[in-house]
Formats: sequence, C-alpha cells, structure tokens
Amino acid sequence: MSQRIDPDEQSRKMEKAALRGEPSYVWRAGQVRRFEMIVASAGERIHGAILEDGCGVGMYMKQFLRGSDDVYGLEFDPERAKDASLISPRVLNGAGEWLPYPDNSFDLLLSHEVLEHVVDDRKCATEMVRVLKTGGRAMIFVPNRGYPFETHGIYWRGKYYFGNKPFVNYLPRMLRDALAPHVKVYSGREVRALFEGQPCQIVEHRVIFGAYDNIIARFGGLGKLLRAGLQALESTPLSGLGLSHYLVVEKL
Repeated sequence: MSQRIDPDEQSRKMEKAALRGEPSYVWRAGQVRRFEMIVASAGERIHGAILEDGCGVGMYMKQFLRGSDDVYGLEFDPERAKDASLISPRVLNGAGEWLPYPDNSFDLLLSHEVLEHVVDDRKCATEMVRVLKTGGRAMIFVPNRGYPFETHGIYWRGKYYFGNKPFVNYLPRMLRDALAPHVKVYSGREVRALFEGQPCQIVEHRVIFGAYDNIIARFGGLGKLLRAGLQALESTPLSGLGLSHYLVVEKL
C-alpha cells in the first residue's frame, strides 16, 4: 500500500527547499569531485581544524573526519543541525553572519552552496575570514549567473515552482530577482567582491560544471558523455556557462 503524502508537509518541505536549498543527502560523483577539489586546494590544512559553515546534514563533515578529528559544523536549520550532530557532536545551530567561534580558529573552512541563501552574504564572508587562522583557507561554492538554468526554482504570481528554470539568470537583475527572490546568483566579479578590503587573497577561482548524476542514472553512457563534454569546457572560454563558482580564499 502506498503511503499518503500530507499536502501540508509537502508544502513545508518545498518552502524550506526554496529558502535554504537542499543539502547533500547521498555521496555521489558530484560530491566526490568537489571534495577532491577541496582536498587539492587544502594541502595539509585538511588534517587541521575544519569548519563546514552551512553543513546541512553533515555529508562533507563525514568526509573531513577521515583526515581530521577536529571538525566542526554550523547549520542554520535546526532539523538539519540535529541530523548532522549524529555524524559529529561539534555541530551548532546558528547563522553564518555571526559565527560562534573565536578569531583565528580554523585551518580550513568550507561554504558549499550556502551564501546564496543567507541574508547578508558580505557579513558572512567577513566572518569566514575572521575565524580563519593566518594562512588558513576558505573554499566557497556559489551558483554562477552564467549557467543557463536557475536550479532553485522560481516564484510566479505568489506560487513557488520547483526545478530547473531556463534562462532566468539571463534576465535583467531586477526581473531575475523578482522571479527568484529566495536565492542569489553571482557573476565572477560579484563573488570576488565579497572579500574585497579584507585581510585575505584569492588563490584560486574557476567555474565548474556539474556531475549530472541524475541524468547518468537515467541515460547511462549518454549521460556520462554529456558530463565529460561539459566538464571539458572548464578549461575553455565557455567555462562561463558552468554551474558554480569555486573560490579559494587565504587569510593573510
């Protein structure tokens, strides 16, 4: 017998997804690739004090714990923070604008597709730099405005429509933000500007395509060819069409 879905509960989950995004619940090729990028950029910091700022249910924390026993998580949503605490007891419920940690606490900080959902992304960036040790690095992933789809859905006439919506991010900013007021999107200049005037330097910035795990699950080999072709564009001028910015910031 199929289980009846409560419409009110489904609506609540959709609203949460719109406002706060959906964390990684499973560990697939997309997460593996991004974690490999983080490890490559981190160096020995991967074995130090680590904070995942916006840890969701703790999937990346679980990977960090393989190389360090000094891993912390901060999550705004209480339910997700509770789930993440099953992976590590060092999870706090809080907002990125006010990190509850002393200055110079962490060797490594990850903010994975979080800044687009916060109230004050500039304040969050300032807090990231504050809690890093000198020489510590923050790895930041945020959505790219050049990507042909708005992946967080849109609002139209007061109703939320979930899913990938084409060309929304190419509209003039005022119209784009009216359709997607729940989520920011960044050009390369805009994401770098978050850290201007702070005691840090940008050591890496690139735009990456996704891993398209859902497409591969459906179409198999054809999906893998699509992924390989799109990821090959990352080393070309067409990288501007990629899914996300990857920014690595080092505290001076």
